[in-house]
Amino acid sequence: MSTAEETSGGEVQPWGEVTPDAARRLLVAAVEAFAERGYHATTTRDIAGRAGMSPAALYIHYKTKEELLHRISRIGHEKALDVLRTAAESEGGPAERLAEAVRSFVRWHAGQHTVARVVQYELDALGPEARAEIVALRRQNDAAVRGIIEDGVAAGDFDVPDVRGTTIAVLSLCIDVARWFNVNGPRTPDEVGALYADLVLRMVGAKSRPRV
Repeated sequence: MSTAEETSGGEVQPWGEVTPDAARRLLVAAVEAFAERGYHATTTRDIAGRAGMSPAALYIHYKTKEELLHRISRIGHEKALDVLRTAAESEGGPAERLAEAVRSFVRWHAGQHTVARVVQYELDALGPEARAEIVALRRQNDAAVRGIIEDGVAAGDFDVPDVRGTTIAVLSLCIDVARWFNVNGPRTPDEVGALYADLVLRMVGAKSRPRV
């Protein structure tokens, strides 16, 4: 399955915000190359070849290989943050919102596992300025989940002695799905999302667990 065909809950990932078409093709090619070979082992020639373009054509749209990675990382983190914020701001109690946050976040990391592997595991390849921007987005992800857990503790719905540590554990559990998920495996993204939502509710000691 190519990056362009991956789905999250059946939703196609078109990279529609990336224009023109040549820039989008190069970005998709870069995602596939980075996921397969790693950022440092991938050359601009590799990326251009996958996109069916000449190496010179790449520099029309991206000044450097790092600029490509930065754009991939920013878009990916923004999409992941939108998933978490939508769940955090939804109706329902803390257990319902946490379950939805985990289910949606995991579903994205499974359905978009190729993209997510690059987004989550190539951060250290970015320069200081670009890395700082992505780290700021990650902190917002952390804040969205931490806020739900804090609400649950305040309401007496969760038994969590260490909110900060538990937040890190929850996010790490969800993100790692991108590393191992296999489209030919026994579970769909939706099924993995439901499993992890239930696991996390047990982790926080939820007094009532909504159906996931």
